[in-house]
Order: sequence, then C-alpha cells, then structure tokens
Amino acid sequence: MAKLYFYYAAMNAGKSTTLLQADFNYRERGMETMLWTAALDDRAGAGTIGSRIALNAPARTFDPTVDLLGEVETELKRRKLDCILVDEAQFLTRNHVLQLCRVADELSVPVLCYGLRTDFRANLFEGSAVLLALADALIELKAVCECGRKATMNLRVDSHGHAVAAGAQTEIGGNDRYVALCRKHFFERLRAGEARNQA
Repeated sequence: MAKLYFYYAAMNAGKSTTLLQADFNYRERGMETMLWTAALDDRAGAGTIGSRIALNAPARTFDPTVDLLGEVETELKRRKLDCILVDEAQFLTRNHVLQLCRVADELSVPVLCYGLRTDFRANLFEGSAVLLALADALIELKAVCECGRKATMNLRVDSHGHAVAAGAQTEIGGNDRYVALCRKHFFERLRAGEARNQA
C-alpha cells in the first residue's frame, strides 16, 4: 500500500538535496516521478527545485488554487507514476494534504513531502501541521546548530545578523535571512531580538 511521507527539518538540513536524490534513485531504476514545489519560492528559478549543493530539477508548481489530486489523475492518464515528490511542503494547504492522502490511498502512488516544521516564531506552518497529523511516516532530517547540537528551529535574521521577532510568516530566503539553531539558542537570540525592538 502506498504511503504519505513527511521529511521535515530546520533550514540547511539538505531537504531538497534528499528529495533530488530520491528522484534520481527512482528514475535510475526506470521508474516515473512527478515533482512539485511551491510557486512562491523561486530562488532556484520558477518551476525548479534547487539545492545548496547546486543540484536542481524542473518541477510543477503549486499555489493554493492548484488541484494536486486532479493534476496527478490527469498525469496518470498519460503515463505511469511511481512516486510524487513535493518540496517546500510547509506551503501546502490543508486541502492539498488531504488530496495527497487520496493520491496515496486511492491512486496507490507514494507521496514524499519535504519541508520545514515551524516558522521563525516557532509556529507550525499549515501544511506541516496537517502533514504531522496525517502522514503515514514522519522522518526528521538533521541540521546542526552553531553549538554542535541538533538544530530544530529557524531564526530569521536581518542584514546585520540580528534576530527578527515579528513579520509575515512567509519570507523567502536562504542563509542571508535564516539561521538553523537548537531550541536553546533560538530562544536566546529571539529574546535578544525582542529586547532590541523594545529598546
């Protein structure tokens, strides 16, 4: 039976690299994949999944209006699909995740989702919350804090490296805007950022 998987981690844990390796492994065995990424994340170019180690692959893009189930059903009329791979899964909507559950349960195609668990304020993203609730398997990928402990949090920083404690949940960026930290150092720096704002 096909399953829905959620691979989650802080920034810089190699989520996109792991997705691209999984895609390569399927294709190397003659299997067919379908790749998706969030339309709003165009750092690697529109419709491209890119990694920090310069691997990339073309992908379809989703936004809240896209019917993922319908798109997969249409693609299955053209070719066999052995796996669906979704990057930036934190940006999925609840409805998207429910559709991906149906892809696994009703269409028998495994779905591998890769994304962040929480935002820069330690709040769950919508897509991540629903994936944590409904995925058949939860796999944590490891990132490393500056202290050497496991990094589980994503701190947003300004151009001077100071913690940003307020703002929109979504702001696309890489190492210039986010730092992966353990919980202890995340909250220390976040409190410092809040104090700086109040000064």
